[in-house]
Amino acid sequence: MDAIVKEFSLSDSNMSRPSREEAEEAVRTLLRWAGEDPSREGLLDTPSRVAKAYGELFGGYNEDIEDVLGRTFEEVGGYDDIVLIKDIPFFSHCEHHMVPIIGKAHVAYLPAGRVLGLSKIARVVDIFARRLQTQETMTAQIATAIDQSLGPRGVAVMIEAEHMCMAMRGIRKQGSTTITTTFLGAFKEEAHEQVRFMTMLRGR
Repeated sequence: MDAIVKEFSLSDSNMSRPSREEAEEAVRTLLRWAGEDPSREGLLDTPSRVAKAYGELFGGYNEDIEDVLGRTFEEVGGYDDIVLIKDIPFFSHCEHHMVPIIGKAHVAYLPAGRVLGLSKIARVVDIFARRLQTQETMTAQIATAIDQSLGPRGVAVMIEAEHMCMAMRGIRKQGSTTITTTFLGAFKEEAHEQVRFMTMLRGR
């Protein structure tokens, strides 16, 4: 299978991954910069907890999209209409401020003889979400990964999310939602397919 969505890795640059100890010391530095005392009782284990949490929150860098999407199924009984998984919850982090993005993804495709296991689509969303992101990039990455892996007649992805960088800092507007879409193949070329996708979402 051709490489699915060019992914950044430390091996692509001159950087090397810091040690766990270096990561924890960086947290202590941030605590001091914020005005705290990392040696006080309540913060003694915070660097270790933060490093462990980051390993989970940004675990998408350690997962391979090809491993997730490599297996497809051809026994579909002639089914060739929309497959839609909607309201896939995700948590991501803005690459500009490293604060949360909280939202839902809606992913659809039109099969061309093969289908994906439904859980695979949710895992693709999760892998890209657990990286530093912009919503626009994440939307395109999900669509492109499914398109390159499955070769469907079309892919549609919509993401609706609230950005804490807008709610917690700066303009501080809570409750606003950002919507992004990517349409490929028939969903991009045939207006009625986009209409069907949007109609199915409104029906949720």
